[in-house]
Amino acid sequence: MTEAATRRTPGTPCWTSLMVHSLAATQDFYHALFGWEFTPGPQQLGAYVRAVRDGRPVAGLGELPAERQLPLSWMTYLASNDADETAEMIRACGGTVAVGPLDADEAGRMLIASDPEGAVFGVWQEDEHAAPREAGPAGTPVWHELTAREPGAVAKFYQMVFGYEPDGTGSAPEPEPGRRTLCLAGRPVCAIRSADPALPRDRGAHWMTHFAVANVDEAARRVAELGGRVVEPPSDRATGRAALVTDQEGAAFTVVRAAEV
Repeated sequence: MTEAATRRTPGTPCWTSLMVHSLAATQDFYHALFGWEFTPGPQQLGAYVRAVRDGRPVAGLGELPAERQLPLSWMTYLASNDADETAEMIRACGGTVAVGPLDADEAGRMLIASDPEGAVFGVWQEDEHAAPREAGPAGTPVWHELTAREPGAVAKFYQMVFGYEPDGTGSAPEPEPGRRTLCLAGRPVCAIRSADPALPRDRGAHWMTHFAVANVDEAARRVAELGGRVVEPPSDRATGRAALVTDQEGAAFTVVRAAEV
């Protein structure tokens, strides 16, 4: 396969990772919930493992230094053909580059940035040109959404940096009030939704990772049994049945029925 055939289109969500206080306890939680196994990953930013499902990497988990008591959040990585060039675009369009660009072993080049509203995201330039992964099986990330207080303004930032096309048609999820789908080459890849006015000001804009499960109601019950919390109980939405939950350390994510976003 050629590089052009296998590298993800720039702007496509291509990875998700989580920095935690107790790596061992978090591995236990997600192993019990999603059936993940773990292999060592790049160590540039500290202890880090790749979560593996059915023989392929699906997410990353890292451990924060003991003295860093930060809010925990799953972080979406967006694909780039040139992380250094993307970093320049982020700065030029009003965003901030906090970490990198830097090499992650032999796997690629990455950076961590924030958009003009402060939502943190990663950028990933792959050096391992693996075939694009088909999303959908249980235990894998299948969709990513940004919650923003001014979605129209922040959408312009992502469109300038990554070339997204707004409001795609065809296979895009059904529209919801306050939600806009972003597309690449006519294919939906992520979405931006308006923040609930009741959202605490300190929560701010943020990306949300959606993980597929075979049964949303059972997954929500399992989260509670494992020491996590069900923030929004399972419900039927325009995009399918879903629930908002947190893990045992408080990192939020959404579980959705497999093959739905």
